[in-house]
Amino acid sequence: MLAQYVYEAGAWEVDGDRRELRAHGRPVPIGSRAFEIIEKLAESAGHIVTKDELVAHVWRGTLVEENTLHVHIHAIRKALGPDRTLLKTAAGKGYRLLGRWTTKPDNRANDNTGVIESPSTSEKLFDSNLPAASSIMVGRTSALRQLRDFVTAYRAVTLVGAPGIGKTTLAIELARELRAEFDDCACLVELAPLADSNLVLPTVASTLGLNFEGEHVTAERLAQAIGNRRLLLVLDNCEHVLDATAELSDAMTRRCPYALVLATSREAMKTAGEHVYRVLPLDVPQPNSPTPEKLLEFSAVELFVSRTKALDHRFAPGPAQLAEIASICCHLDGIPLAIEFAAARAATLGVKQVEAGLRNRFEMLINRRRMALPRHRTLRAALDWSYELLSEDERILLRHSATFAGSFTLQAVIQVTASLGADDILNALDSLVTKSLVALDESEARGRWRLLETIRMYALEKLTFEGEADLAGARHASFYRRMISTGVTDVDSTAADLLPYLEEIDNVRAAIDWSFSRTGEAAIGVDLTAAYTPVWLQYFFYAECRDRCETALAKLSPDEDPTTLTRLKLRLALGRALLHTMGPPNQAEASLSEAARIAEDLNDLRTQVAALNDLHTAYRFRGQYVQARAITDRLRQIAAQSGDLGATIKAEWLAGLSMLTDGRLLEGQQHLEAVVASVAASGDHKFARAYHSNDQAAARAMLARALCLQGFIDRARAAAELSIEEVASNKSPVAFCRVHYYGMVRVALMTGDLAVTDREIARFVEAATVSNVPFWKTVGMFLEGRRLVLHGDFATAVTTFGKAFDICQRTGWEVSYPEYRGALAEALSGLGNFDAALSAVDDAVDRAGHGYNSQVWYVPELLRMKGEILLQRASVDAIAVAERCYVEAADLAREQGALIWELRIALSLAHLRIRQNRRGEARQLLAPVYRRFTEGFDTADMKEARSLLDSLPEIDLS
Repeated sequence: MLAQYVYEAGAWEVDGDRRELRAHGRPVPIGSRAFEIIEKLAESAGHIVTKDELVAHVWRGTLVEENTLHVHIHAIRKALGPDRTLLKTAAGKGYRLLGRWTTKPDNRANDNTGVIESPSTSEKLFDSNLPAASSIMVGRTSALRQLRDFVTAYRAVTLVGAPGIGKTTLAIELARELRAEFDDCACLVELAPLADSNLVLPTVASTLGLNFEGEHVTAERLAQAIGNRRLLLVLDNCEHVLDATAELSDAMTRRCPYALVLATSREAMKTAGEHVYRVLPLDVPQPNSPTPEKLLEFSAVELFVSRTKALDHRFAPGPAQLAEIASICCHLDGIPLAIEFAAARAATLGVKQVEAGLRNRFEMLINRRRMALPRHRTLRAALDWSYELLSEDERILLRHSATFAGSFTLQAVIQVTASLGADDILNALDSLVTKSLVALDESEARGRWRLLETIRMYALEKLTFEGEADLAGARHASFYRRMISTGVTDVDSTAADLLPYLEEIDNVRAAIDWSFSRTGEAAIGVDLTAAYTPVWLQYFFYAECRDRCETALAKLSPDEDPTTLTRLKLRLALGRALLHTMGPPNQAEASLSEAARIAEDLNDLRTQVAALNDLHTAYRFRGQYVQARAITDRLRQIAAQSGDLGATIKAEWLAGLSMLTDGRLLEGQQHLEAVVASVAASGDHKFARAYHSNDQAAARAMLARALCLQGFIDRARAAAELSIEEVASNKSPVAFCRVHYYGMVRVALMTGDLAVTDREIARFVEAATVSNVPFWKTVGMFLEGRRLVLHGDFATAVTTFGKAFDICQRTGWEVSYPEYRGALAEALSGLGNFDAALSAVDDAVDRAGHGYNSQVWYVPELLRMKGEILLQRASVDAIAVAERCYVEAADLAREQGALIWELRIALSLAHLRIRQNRRGEARQLLAPVYRRFTEGFDTADMKEARSLLDSLPEIDLS
């Protein structure tokens, strides 16, 4: 210490004897540790003091985090105010104070300024009155650690937060930990019962045992009486007496160097030396919550379980109950008071009853402890306490803010709260945020606010009680109808285009629900549903889109024009949603057909093209290739007549897809290459994103399959990789599934590398799981079955295929049916069930069809599989039939130009000839096919062919 001396530089003094930082002779509030830091820096007279030296000096051997030092440096800079640049950071080294810091005798040591003499620091003022801990505090370890840093950096710390957030509990627990440092002089003053600000100072004085003998108690006199004594003063619930508590806190931070003021309030006191610590809710699981064993890692769930066990020692929640508890904690926003009430009811009623009762949460959540404060005996009472302290404008705004189900903008709340002017709303909003009743949504870059769900439920009750709910609901719904209808206008909108509207999804849901309610306006709901469909579809809310569209269509008036834009949007969105959710196929086809017809009547070319594209998909996924071909022809006709680039690209895409499916590989390749070239040349990647992926990536993926089938393995791999890169910018698991399935997955399966196939199928299944889209999840099941077959796990594969085929049978949708029936045949054959295997492969060939307008591309491989199965039966007749299968397969593969199938068939025939001891014929069958390859020599089939050829003689001498 610098006893008897003061370091000074200009207007600033660091008094080591009085432990004061002074500016122009006036004390500036600063915490004890922060003072020791600036004292050390002043003593060093402008030289750098390292971080390690400061920590060693101030914390004396205690291990502290670097962030702790940063807190105190920030406190010093705050105290220095306009002269904060005096404290400089030496990057990577430490800190120093600028200026000439010199010592001088403390001339104030014997100065009598007329101030009442402070008691000796050795005289104890007060014995601690902190209540004993009744339970272990949960989930506040990090908060306590931060607060311990703050109270040694600042002389006044205020804990602010929403009602029931745990401010008092946290402050008292912190005071318990600190009271030894204040010689057990920790005083709790409960201010909630005081109705008059004038009672604050007498109450504090009385609690401390200070007697002013009938004189008027002022903040200055009270601070002088405390003087240099050590004191931790906890002022609990200051929000209704802020002026008086602020005056006392300011006086104490100036005059009581060894005192700390720790306050709790809904809003800050805004005094010069105050540091505000915002108490946050406990951690709650987010949607798509983690596994049950991870749920207890969330502090809100931990508190619920802990408090319930305290009341019922038998309580041991299993996975299902933990999920229900997590849901309760989410609905209660992680507010400790509400969670404690809920836990108490769970101990007697059960968790499920509490979860169900949250709709009437204010009746359900009652504190039955006799010692609870009146304002903490029910959740409603805690909120009533805050509501009664608000001005009329603040009450109106809080009630109307409850209309918003999610966060809201200033523009939106001005429209809904029409009874107040814009300036009045802005002022009231600022005040409600300050009072912790409205939260600034810090997750958003732009200005948005929100209410915690519990506060919102309370405010909604008030809105209904005041008879304002329907008028507010109408304004709210009308605002969002206008906003969405004017903002979302393009059927080809991208995810980036629609992101601002995704932020409004909860408000849109609330607006639609109100519109279709008994007192709502259905017309608003119909328009809003139709306008919002691109957002639901773009962000994979397919099930919700389907339900909302069906409801809106049912609300349309029978007398309404059947060719309106609203009906068009609803029909197109319903058809798309039914596709992805594997809804009734007939309903999907009917809805998409109607959408195409309405679009044609309205001369809406882009929507007509989008509807026809989806209708093509619907036919193809039902195995109706003739109908799909008709749609392709119709699109090509539209493209030719209109000259529209978007229509042309979509027509080329469907033509390429159809021809590839038909087995016309080279023609299909040409159409797909035309799509890639056209999209690249246009510079526009927004054409008809039916599956939320640009046409270029999808066409390139399908082109990869065409190249692979023709034997261009390396080019196919490169194209497949590039397609994934192109779709990556969408950040859409649905787009990834579509492109990955068309390209890389099929290339991996055809080239036979087990490690690559495992990796790519795993990537697909992960994306399908994340997307939660039934169609792609079903595809993932089929692909997993194929992977299991490749690994020889035939029994599991059969089970997996059975589940997937059952989904297809129940829904009426086919997912590459011939391909996966063939894989099932392989699995059954692997189990020795040859009759069932032959039945499955015959079914696959029949369902693939013959000639154009069919799924012929995979038939050569199916016929080869059938030959393999027949050979395993080892009969003479079976061998003859197998040979015919191979010959037919080879002819079809050559007709298609499918060199990769030709190689597999040649390998199968070569192995048969070797078994028949006709080795020369084996070479004659295999060598010509092998020589036609120019790339892809590292694939499994090519390696097998090379090895087999090496083992065969150039001339069969037998």
